[in-house]
Amino acid sequence: MAHFIDRRLNGRNKSAVNRQRFIRRYKQQLKKAVSDAVLKRSIQDIDKGESVSIPTRDISEPFFHQGKGGKREQVHPGNDQFITGDRVERPLGGGGKGGGQGEASNQGDGEDDFVFEISKDEYLDLLFDGLELPNLEKNKLNKISEMKTFRAGYTSDGVPANINIVRSLRQSLARRTALQAGKKTTVAELEQELAELGKRPAENYARIQDIEEEILELKRRIAAVPFIDTFDLRFNNFIKRPIPSTQAVMFCLMDVSGSMDQATKDMAKRFYLLLYLFLTRTYKNVDVVFIRHHTQAKEVDEQEFFYSQETGGTIVSSALQMMKDVMQERYPADQWNIYAAQASDGDNWADDSPLCRQLLNNDIMPFVRYYAYIEITNRAHQTLWHEYESIARSYSNFAMEHIRSVEDIYPVFRELFKKQAA
Repeated sequence: MAHFIDRRLNGRNKSAVNRQRFIRRYKQQLKKAVSDAVLKRSIQDIDKGESVSIPTRDISEPFFHQGKGGKREQVHPGNDQFITGDRVERPLGGGGKGGGQGEASNQGDGEDDFVFEISKDEYLDLLFDGLELPNLEKNKLNKISEMKTFRAGYTSDGVPANINIVRSLRQSLARRTALQAGKKTTVAELEQELAELGKRPAENYARIQDIEEEILELKRRIAAVPFIDTFDLRFNNFIKRPIPSTQAVMFCLMDVSGSMDQATKDMAKRFYLLLYLFLTRTYKNVDVVFIRHHTQAKEVDEQEFFYSQETGGTIVSSALQMMKDVMQERYPADQWNIYAAQASDGDNWADDSPLCRQLLNNDIMPFVRYYAYIEITNRAHQTLWHEYESIARSYSNFAMEHIRSVEDIYPVFRELFKKQAA
C-alpha cells in the first residue's frame, strides 16, 4: 500500500483542504453573496476576488442539548393586566423602545456575520456555476475531421530524416556497456595478475605468455564491438489523429446609438463583460466577434467594444447584416457552433424592424445554435420587440429577456445560459 503525503505549503493561516470543504458545504450561501456583490461592482472590478458576508444563522451547526420538557406554569410578579389563557399581541415596532439612535439600515455587516475572503478563481467559479452554452454539439465535425500529426514516442525503424541522435547514442552506449563490461573486467584482473607475475619473470614465463595472449584476444574482441549498430538506431515516431471538432463562435451585437444613454450602455457593458468572462473561463475554443452599431455597423476589438464613445442614429439591421456576412465568410454553419447575444434599448427606425425580422428568419436563425436578445429599457416595448416576438414563436432557440435595472442583469444572464436538463 502506498501513502501519498501532500506537503505543498498553504498560505498563512489558511488550509486549502478545509477551505474547499467550506466552499462545498456553504456553496448556496456563497453563491447568493456573490450574486449580490456582482451588482455593486464597477465594470473594471467585475472579475476580482471578493469578501462575502454570511449570516451566522446560515453556518450554525445543529447540536443536541437538554430541553426544559414537560408542561410548566410560572407566575411572574408585577402582572396586573393578564390572566391565564389571555393571548398577548406582539408589540409594534419590533418590541419596545431601544436605546439606539437613528433609523434602521439595510447596509453594513452585523457583529454576527461571518466574513469570508474568496479568490478571483473561486469567485468566478461560483459566479458561473451551473451555466453553459445551450445546444452545443460536441462532435459537430466528425464527418470532416481534419487529421493532424502528433509526436508518439520512438520506433526502431524509420527514415533517416527522423533519426533521434540522442536516443540512438544512448542505446549505443547501453549496448556497448553490456557487451564490453565483462571483458574489460577480465582484462583488468589479468593485467593485475600479470603485474604480480612480472616480479619473478623467469619462474612464471609460460604463465605470463598465456596471460598476454589472452589479454590481446580480449582487447581485440572489445575493439570489434561497433560504436553504433543498426540495432541502436531510434527514430522519432509520428501518428495522425483527428482534431477535436468542438468549436464555437459568439457574436456580441451592441446598440451604441444616441437613444442609449450612459446608464443603459453601462448595463449593456456589464452584461457583455459577464458573457465574455464566462466564455473565456469555461471554454477554450470559442471565438468572440464584437459588433457595435448605430446607423452603421462595425466589427471592433474588445477594447473598442467596451470603451469607445462613438454614437449616432439607430439602424439595427446593419449589425444583423454584418453578422450574416461574417458568418458566411469565416464561420460556416456546418463547421461551427454559432451563438449570438444582442443588447439594445428597443429603439429602432420604424421601417427597419421588419427588415431585422426578415434577416433573422431567413439568414441567421436557421444556422445558429442559440440567439439571445436583451432589451434594456423602462419604457413600453416598441416595434423591434414585437417583431422579435414573432421570431421567438417560430424558433425555440431564440430567447428574449427584459432588463429594467442593474439588479436584473445577473438573474437574466443566468436565465439565458443556465444548464439544460439532459
